[in-house]
Amino acid sequence: MNDAYSLSHKEGWRRWVDSPGRPRPERLTVRQLGNLSLAAREDYDEARGYWHSNFGTLETPQLKAIHDDLDLIVSSNRHDPDRVRGAAVIDALAGLGKTTITRAFIRDFDRRQRRRFGDTVGDHEHLPVFNIGLSSQTTLRSLNHKICEFYGRPGIERANAARLADFAVDCVNSCGTRIGFIDDLHFINMRHKSGVEVANHLKWLANELAITFIFAGIGLEKRGFFSECFEKEDLEMAQTGRRWTRLALPPFTVASESWKQAWYLLLRATERNLVLADAHNGMLTDISDYLFARSTGHIGSLFTLVERGCRQAIKTGKERIDIDLLDTFRIDQAAENERRNLQASFDKGTLSTRITRPDS
Repeated sequence: MNDAYSLSHKEGWRRWVDSPGRPRPERLTVRQLGNLSLAAREDYDEARGYWHSNFGTLETPQLKAIHDDLDLIVSSNRHDPDRVRGAAVIDALAGLGKTTITRAFIRDFDRRQRRRFGDTVGDHEHLPVFNIGLSSQTTLRSLNHKICEFYGRPGIERANAARLADFAVDCVNSCGTRIGFIDDLHFINMRHKSGVEVANHLKWLANELAITFIFAGIGLEKRGFFSECFEKEDLEMAQTGRRWTRLALPPFTVASESWKQAWYLLLRATERNLVLADAHNGMLTDISDYLFARSTGHIGSLFTLVERGCRQAIKTGKERIDIDLLDTFRIDQAAENERRNLQASFDKGTLSTRITRPDS
């Protein structure tokens, strides 16, 4: 059974951070599968389903680059309270792993901080990181409420925005927090009065709190989050572009040998994690062109394709992934819309994911 919990609350966050990871099911042969009882087979297939959806974060060039940048920004933010700390902003299209990559970084940071300094700060729980996501039409009050809610601060339901802001500052300071991750920043409307208020409040929090903020969102540069070219009434927003470091997260491409190599290694690492009775070496790498066309180089679309492919392989008894099986279902509409043109280019030979000498 999948025991759900929320990472936007400290209890769920701590549980996830401290989790040793999901155990990998043993890979059985086709004959061994046939010898299982009906109940045992059902349990085994259920365990494989959870594994294929949760086998961990794979290191990609994009992940390593973002983690290196985040480490530099966080580790250099050691200013005294009178100095403003810079923030990191991961700005990319949907389906490229912004949240996954960031959470992997702050999870490791959380573990290291508690290993070094313990699980308490005075009389308070030590929470090195807070993690929240914004929702549509985010307001000053809802932002402060979400931060307080993460810490489990009592008495927040009827408090106004100003009081909630005081509560949030107290929670962060009392619990020894050093990183605040705020996801889905694109829900802040920078051209609306309430959005400007929220953005200004984030700057105020950065002034008040001795932490590094990490933001993530879609199309933030296009939405004006970094622009110095504001209208007269929005000039107070100009500081953001000077304080925030934008980190891009590109999709995979086939533009160079190094990118092709990275795509090959991603497929090979994914392939090794699949628990299918009839799987074989090269099951994914042999169809790398097809997988690129289907996913358009977006890691989120690729993993959706592989996860659903594993489910179909188990459900049908095929126990392996191939093009015929993957062609039996659809994935996200963005990938499906671009699939035909990409596949045509691969068929013509104008595009290829093949590399000359893949590393072993």
